[in-house]
Amino acid sequence: MHIPKVWLITGTSSGFGRRLAAEVISRGDRVIATARSLGNLQDLTEGPDLRLHQLDVSSGSKAVKCRIDEAAAIWGGIDVVVNNAGVGLPGLLEEAGSEHMMQQYKTNVFGVLDVTNAALPYMRKNRSGTIVIVGSRSAWKTEVRGLGFYASSKAAVQAMGETLALELTPLNIRVLIVEPGAFRTEKIYAYPFHTDNPIPDYDEQREDGVVNFGAVAGKQKGDPTKAMKALVDVVNGEGCASGKPWPLYLVLGEDAEQDIRDKCKKVMDHLDEWRSVVRGTNFD
Repeated sequence: MHIPKVWLITGTSSGFGRRLAAEVISRGDRVIATARSLGNLQDLTEGPDLRLHQLDVSSGSKAVKCRIDEAAAIWGGIDVVVNNAGVGLPGLLEEAGSEHMMQQYKTNVFGVLDVTNAALPYMRKNRSGTIVIVGSRSAWKTEVRGLGFYASSKAAVQAMGETLALELTPLNIRVLIVEPGAFRTEKIYAYPFHTDNPIPDYDEQREDGVVNFGAVAGKQKGDPTKAMKALVDVVNGEGCASGKPWPLYLVLGEDAEQDIRDKCKKVMDHLDEWRSVVRGTNFD
């Protein structure tokens, strides 16, 4: 007999979140679909396996906890949390500065931590659960002009997820860090490139960044529906994940694979080239 799991998914107004909600329901589980505004979910209809819930992940820990507690009361708990909500704020690091960085981290990092921490008491009580963090291959491919804010936020949640996995393993709570490449989702390039503080030395780089950033949408090779099928397979131990051990990472897309391999090779090459320096710093 299938006992339906309760999934809470952030950022379900479009993109990965919208497709994931549909896939989860098709497998016989239940979904609490959240968005910053319920108006963004008005085309969805609640049913026996779907509830719509307003949740602004950037609203602060107290407000987030309140909304998560309300969500948990719908079906008496939460089995899977998918931290999918995120924003990408492009801009050059010196021009946009720390305020831009804080805005980026408020959703992509602090929001992930607040949602996770608010859901964990329910999982700790049952000694079971799954925390999914939707990261990005940008955590590995950081050498892209204008993506320093976004890439650093995804690197931050990757590191946070790795530590979280260690802390939660004794409690029988799993962590999955999803690292997708470029997928053809909506609104991912919705935020404009930061141009409010132009520094002449960066004119050429900024102009190239604006052009390159605007040229990607609609041309990504990744199919987001296939990606979300794989995610549900992993969480449920079905399909492509059947018989495989639990992975801490779920890399999705050939471009993500290549970027990760390239970064690993770059670091390994450095260690080989500088081995004598690396190993020569101990006390005699």
